[in-house]
Amino acid sequence: MKDTAGLSMAINHLPMAVIGLVCLGVAVCYGLLTLTAVLTWRMRRPSPRASSRPPATLLKPLCGAEPSLYAHLRTFCQQDYPDFQIVFGVRDPADPALAVVQRLIAEFPSLPIDVVVNPRLHGSNYKIGNLINMLELARHDVLIIADSDTFVSPDYLSCVTEPLSDPGVGLVTCVYCDVPTNAIWSRLGAMYINEWYIPSALLAAFFGHRSYASGQTLCLRRQTLDRIGGFGAMANHLADDHRLGELIRGLGLRIELSPTVVMAEHHEADWDSLTRHELRWMRTLHTLRPRSFRAIFLTFSLPLAFGGLLLTAAEPALSTTAWTLFLAAGAARLGLYFSHRMQVDRSAFGDLWLLPARDLLLCWVWLRSFFTSRVTWRGDEFDVDANGIMHRPS
Repeated sequence: MKDTAGLSMAINHLPMAVIGLVCLGVAVCYGLLTLTAVLTWRMRRPSPRASSRPPATLLKPLCGAEPSLYAHLRTFCQQDYPDFQIVFGVRDPADPALAVVQRLIAEFPSLPIDVVVNPRLHGSNYKIGNLINMLELARHDVLIIADSDTFVSPDYLSCVTEPLSDPGVGLVTCVYCDVPTNAIWSRLGAMYINEWYIPSALLAAFFGHRSYASGQTLCLRRQTLDRIGGFGAMANHLADDHRLGELIRGLGLRIELSPTVVMAEHHEADWDSLTRHELRWMRTLHTLRPRSFRAIFLTFSLPLAFGGLLLTAAEPALSTTAWTLFLAAGAARLGLYFSHRMQVDRSAFGDLWLLPARDLLLCWVWLRSFFTSRVTWRGDEFDVDANGIMHRPS
């Protein structure tokens, strides 16, 4: 009887152990593939620049005086590029970002800098409304849009405009590296971008998927923008950058991922700020990929591996295999942690203790995103429908 009971328990535990091994295997495969995609990207070399660098207009929508705003905007004024214009735009005449812009105008008197102050709304996406107002002063046919927290190297404009020499390219974008301020919330937020979001995007690109488009850099021809209906085609969309890429691909044009990596400062004042931002980003992913979003937990390699290890614990015979897979998943996760630190001047081990909390927070935000359609953006709340359209709460 005891032998029969023991056999019965072993049979009951076996399916759980098999599921655990599958979880561990998926965690290892995803971790290693993602790390491979990231390292392959790091080894890319910029293509030779085209001899012709067309005149370009840089559109910089602003909202508030973010930390280091002056230093960030100044990098765009120091471009090694023959002919470019910068258009800054705000909605509020009292916006403190205007003082920073005036300082730059005084410092770079020979650089064509225009400022648009216009509260007119064109939809629920305030950034796109700002761009619509700013476009009236754009002088050139090549347009570059870059977020206010971005800072770049002097060859940035040359790198992002070069792919447009190919008529089959409709949009150029960049991956980016988040550089956090000192607050622990900022460091956790930067880990979300650097160790999960960007590696996931690079993995998709590694397998030929070309839908990634980031508001940190969007470079296109004015003619292309006109063909898709202008910025107004995105005026109510939460994921305006993704929508722009989607419309451009609908024209039969390609999205080119520039080999240049831009930097972005990441600042989160507190826990609420961090979770609001990440919930908005996760809801954006939910909107863009409603069917596959449920399976996104398969990309949370460390929690998935830990869950798999627990499931295999009931089968001692599988212990060695389970622990080997768990350590492999952990090594791949550590690789992602260290990989982006190769390109920034940051302590290699300073945030290592945050890694478990970061991955658990990722799971929590993902789960929470199933139970709300409301996001907070720049202090305002919006409901987001199944098509990614933002609406004011009724």
